[in-house]
Amino acid sequence: MHPRIVAASPGPGFTVDLSFADGSRGSVDLSPWIVGSKGVFAALRDPEVFAQVAVDRAAGTIVWPTGADLDPDVLYELAHGVRSPG
Repeated sequence: MHPRIVAASPGPGFTVDLSFADGSRGSVDLSPWIVGSKGVFAALRDPEVFAQVAVDRAAGTIVWPTGADLDPDVLYELAHGVRSPG
């Protein structure tokens, strides 16, 4: 089973609070992808844009209107301490 995100909300700084289909939850600091980034992630440095995080139910991950998205498997591992950011 591949982990899928069912709910997301912005947290302090560049963190997102995530709920997964398996019932688990976790927070992930996305600053390694945002700080100093270019392209679709650069716009997320604006707190108002970052706060527009949403769940793409078909993909099971988080997305923003800028076109930015992240792999749900990576987010699951980060939220559960299996992987280090970056």
